[in-house]
Amino acid sequence: MILSVCPNPSVDCTIELDTLRAGALNRIENKVITYSGKALNVAIGVARLGYDSFATGFMFDDNGKMFVHALDDERVKNTFVWSKGSARTNYKIVDKRSMMTEINDKGEPVSDKKQAELLSIVSELSKSAGVTVISGSLPAGISAEYYKKLSESVNPSSKKIIDTTGDNMLEALKCGAYMVKPNIEELQNITGEQYTTVDGMIEGCRRLIKAGAENVMLSLGRKGAILTDGDSALFCKSASVAVNSTVGAGDGMIAAASVMIELGASREEILRSAVAAGTASVTTPGTNLFYRDKYHEIYDKISVEKLF
Repeated sequence: MILSVCPNPSVDCTIELDTLRAGALNRIENKVITYSGKALNVAIGVARLGYDSFATGFMFDDNGKMFVHALDDERVKNTFVWSKGSARTNYKIVDKRSMMTEINDKGEPVSDKKQAELLSIVSELSKSAGVTVISGSLPAGISAEYYKKLSESVNPSSKKIIDTTGDNMLEALKCGAYMVKPNIEELQNITGEQYTTVDGMIEGCRRLIKAGAENVMLSLGRKGAILTDGDSALFCKSASVAVNSTVGAGDGMIAAASVMIELGASREEILRSAVAAGTASVTTPGTNLFYRDKYHEIYDKISVEKLF
């Protein structure tokens, strides 16, 4: 089983426009609403690949049932810690040039009692999980230290994957992680450096390894991804595809990587599968994840090379 922990679920509203004009009237060409959150996207991706997927995290009374229905439809088992209020709504505005503007809400606060309840659930569920993914932001009023507590609550027998940003990432890594998956911008924000060369990027990854990660999968967007443990590094180039939306591509990468890790696959297969799933995800609209047939189609087109 792969366990996905979502601290801050979101209603994602993706709006497609011909051209985004600030301060002027804009007409919507297409709108897609999905009930997600980074870790919930991972859970759905795992299920679409045909593997046992379980989702947990915080959920909210006013619109939480829509998330549960979405997960049930994807055959993702789930249980949540429920709180008053509504899950946040995030807006993704995409124009015809494939430029995206994001407006993210911060979410409802969650009580200390509910926070403790989630830690207990993660501790119990992770005993049966080959891989545990903790992914996304935190609700309003919860400090980055809670990411450390979530990481600590994972059973040692389960391999942890962390996908978050800034202080959340650094706090989680105090307890170690099998893998983290930043993109270039996130890596630069964490390290305070700018990276323009592959050698520089790998040095940046080594800083996360020094902080507690065993492996870093660095997403390079359309260019592909790097996987390194600091002593060796692999690169996989993305296939060329028509892009509908880049939202959720990183979650697709983690879903496929999680499956390969649980199966005991090679590092080459972990990276190749992740890039295939991430690339397949951008072919779908809104925050909709990849589909299995597209994943296999792209997987067959790409290969992994050893950097050192």
